[in-house]
Amino acid sequence: MTLRVLYFARLRECFGMAEESIEFAGVSVADLIATLQARGGVWAEELAAGRAFRVAVNQDVVALDAAIPNAAEVAIFPPVTGG
Repeated sequence: MTLRVLYFARLRECFGMAEESIEFAGVSVADLIATLQARGGVWAEELAAGRAFRVAVNQDVVALDAAIPNAAEVAIFPPVTGG
């Protein structure tokens, strides 16, 4: 399946892109994160266990075990605080 993946804030800066379209053979958000980590380097560092980031699928924040439907928009971003 094809996914549109969006990166925000520090992740956009570290990865050098705001978005990309990728072919994805996995099922869950955890599978997608593992696929991106496998790129190595900054991808593995920024998406490592213990690093702070959130994931939204079709604009709903989800847990790592959430399923990703075909043609989904997936956003990966650092936690946001407000005041």
